[in-house]
Amino acid sequence: MSFTDRLVLWLHIGFAIFALGPVTIAVLSTPRYIRGRNPVIVGYLLRTTRIYTLVSLGVLLFGLVSAQQHKEFSKPWLTISMTLFVVALVLLVIIMRDQRRAVHALQLEAAQATPVATPGTAVRPAEGASDAAEEAADNAEAARSAPDTGARPAGTPAAGHDAHHVASVERGRIATMGGVVALIYLVILILMIWR
Repeated sequence: MSFTDRLVLWLHIGFAIFALGPVTIAVLSTPRYIRGRNPVIVGYLLRTTRIYTLVSLGVLLFGLVSAQQHKEFSKPWLTISMTLFVVALVLLVIIMRDQRRAVHALQLEAAQATPVATPGTAVRPAEGASDAAEEAADNAEAARSAPDTGARPAGTPAAGHDAHHVASVERGRIATMGGVVALIYLVILILMIWR
């Protein structure tokens, strides 16, 4: 194996380690902060997802160069890996759209909330409300609500309710697709090792 072959392989592995791990963690952390109604952190996770998704293109690029150098394009494991990687990229683009929607919904919900807090204290949900109870309430609310998430005129009383519903729906979608992306990365890793 020549120096160039080794360099390309190390770049492929380096991009995989330093891009795929952070993007997976950012995506899988997002639902927690949507549930916690924190638009600042969700916005930060959106930027992190966007940056590391772009960086993860290096994994594909150097993987293609390495496959070209070793003349392995005819191998089925490589075709499957590349296809899965492209599917993961498409899912990440959809996840970023959902993160953006969740940030907007959380900001709208926060803008319409009127609780007054004294300086230096945080506004918290009712005491004794657990995550499981909140999750059950969100699921019941999603089941009762109509699927229409269109914008309402500003000032209508149901707008805050809609924003809460949109954030809950996006949280579920992000959690599901994030799990699929993580599973895809795991399958690609297994294919790379067992080739």
